[in-house]
Amino acid sequence: MTNNARPDTSKPLGGLVVLEFSHTIMGPCAGLLMADLGAEVIKIEPPGGDRTRKLSGFAAGFFATFNRNKKSLVVDLKSNRGQAVLHRMVPRADIVLENYGPGTMEKLGCGYDTLAQINPSLIYLALKGYLAGPWQDRPALDEVVQFQSGLSYMTGPPGQPIRAGASVIDILGAVFGITGVLAALRERDASGCGQRVGSALFESAVFLMGSHMAGSATSGEQVPPMTARRGAWGIYDVFETAGEQLFIGITSDRQWQRFCAVFNFPDLGANADLAKNNDRVAARSWLIPDLQKRIESLSLSATSALCEEADISWSPVGRPEDLFGNEHLLAGAGLLQTALDTAGASVNAKALLPALPLEFGNARQRLPLTSQPPGVGADSRNVLSGFGFSADEIATLDAERIVSGV
Repeated sequence: MTNNARPDTSKPLGGLVVLEFSHTIMGPCAGLLMADLGAEVIKIEPPGGDRTRKLSGFAAGFFATFNRNKKSLVVDLKSNRGQAVLHRMVPRADIVLENYGPGTMEKLGCGYDTLAQINPSLIYLALKGYLAGPWQDRPALDEVVQFQSGLSYMTGPPGQPIRAGASVIDILGAVFGITGVLAALRERDASGCGQRVGSALFESAVFLMGSHMAGSATSGEQVPPMTARRGAWGIYDVFETAGEQLFIGITSDRQWQRFCAVFNFPDLGANADLAKNNDRVAARSWLIPDLQKRIESLSLSATSALCEEADISWSPVGRPEDLFGNEHLLAGAGLLQTALDTAGASVNAKALLPALPLEFGNARQRLPLTSQPPGVGADSRNVLSGFGFSADEIATLDAERIVSGV
């Protein structure tokens, strides 16, 4: 640990040291996973800080969301002296992760080949747009690969492809990347050797298309968008209640019978032509409009109560803002009081943001917030000191603007 204290092994990844070179979402999310799981994650920022800090609009929340539980060290890696500082730190690191554009880390003297010579046991996670192949040097964005992979086609109405409503590929690519890192750590336990691990946006998006690809291959038909699909379930739709929308999903014949009984639809429950799910799928053209007419006079609260009584899957159509007061998340420590980056803190200084969706042990413990997203270079002095730099060396590096925040 950089504070020279005994490593904290009370968390799953306690004792591991991670050097993170990242911006926007994919890289910071990967670092967040490691940090929340107990690794010491040191965010290596350029002079002035990660440019994500300065994003505006809804993107102003990116930094606060993905950078808790980390430390910030500002180093000018465009200088030879800055690269030498980093090279001096690498022997005591377990993992380096980066999501810069292809070739950037090599230009900064911090590519895998260089760092692996300094520390052969280092695990190096490269988060890119594409894995090895003709496209490997292309730049990419979450939205770009959603269109390339077919995800946007599957999400929007026919002829109107739409990106998903969150940066799902950035986050999925980070999760796959950390999965690879954990596998490499396991292998290092046996061999003592590190290795490069790669994860990418495009291939992560393609993985999401696997079931659609298999469906097309099995049926011999072109897969329609989800909005025009021939669904597997008879009742799997959004219904209008009196003024508000609600989704209902009925995925078994027993659920159907409970639904009809609780909602007092005896005619539907007794209809032998609707007894089986495939029968209800075949009847969707009249059954869904019929159910809509029966439900539209009910209030949202009444419909919700009946769905709960029938023990079927249901949900009102929620919005992100609804999650701040979600009783389930609040009761289960699923939201963490997080300081917002000053660039985006126009309304509140703090906000409840999602914890990792994990729990551990019989006590089902969630992973807490132990430190707020760091200020630019807020930990530079302590980090360098922990890696063996003397006070005089740190002062000189600061004076020469090789590092800052000390």
